[in-house]
Amino acid sequence: MMEPAELPKSSTRRPQAKANIQVDETNLRSTLWSFEVGAETGWHVHQHDYLVVPAADGELLIETETEQFRYPLKLGHSYFRKAGVAHNVVNGSNHPIAFVEVELVQTKIVAV
Repeated sequence: MMEPAELPKSSTRRPQAKANIQVDETNLRSTLWSFEVGAETGWHVHQHDYLVVPAADGELLIETETEQFRYPLKLGHSYFRKAGVAHNVVNGSNHPIAFVEVELVQTKIVAV
């Protein structure tokens, strides 16, 4: 797994998405992510499994160490991801978007 100092840097100067932690409890953490057009989260690795609940229709550009791909967002259609993948999330839509990310804090990356 990559350490924070090893994470790739963005190759372009994009605006930063805004994160607003809404709930931070023992079992879960809920964050509202708001993206202007072209905004990004910055490279990161989730330490916990997580669920994403789109608050708007749109499209994400997902950058990983090995690929870039587009992922459609549909209002209210959730998706789940496992912890541990280095990635950057960019608003690939032509309008602002938002989603709620719910991290399952009791899950954690375990080194094997």
